[in-house]
Amino acid sequence: MGDRVKQTLFAILEPDLGDAQVFDLFAGSGAAGIEALSRGAAHVTFIERDADACRVIRANLERTHLASEDVRIVTETVGRWLGNPPRALFDMAIVDPPYDQPAELVETLRQLGPHLRPGGRVVAKHPTVTPAPRAIGLLASERERRFGETTLTFYRREEEP
Repeated sequence: MGDRVKQTLFAILEPDLGDAQVFDLFAGSGAAGIEALSRGAAHVTFIERDADACRVIRANLERTHLASEDVRIVTETVGRWLGNPPRALFDMAIVDPPYDQPAELVETLRQLGPHLRPGGRVVAKHPTVTPAPRAIGLLASERERRFGETTLTFYRREEEP
C-alpha cells in the first residue's frame, strides 16, 4: 500500500480505531494491520495464505514491538476463513486482494458481512479500472477515494434484513 494511500486511509479510519477489533485480509507484509495497531486498535487478525508472508508479518510485529496476545496470524485463504461461521465479530476490515484477481474482492465482500458488528466498517483497495460494487451482502458503500490507478471504497455493515 503506497504511503499516500495509507496516510489517507488511516486519517479516515483513525477516529474508529480506538479499541477496535480489526481484520487485515490478504495481509501480505501486515502493513495495514500493524498501522491499525500502532493507532490504537485493540486486536488485529491477519489472514494471509502464504506462509512466507506470515513469517514476514511476525517479524514486522516483533520489529515494531507490537507482537502480543492481541494479534492473531492465520495462514489460510481468505475465502476459506470467511466461509466458516464467525468466530468473533469485528469492528473493521481492511481488504487488499491481488489486483489480478478482481473476483476475489467481490467474493470477499459478499462473505464478510456476517463477520462484522452492525455498523462495522470495511475499506477495500482495488484498481480504479475495476469498480467495487455499491452494495453487496450486508455491506453498503459510503464513499470512494481515488489515487490514480488505486481506489479505496469504504463500506458500512448494515443491520440484518
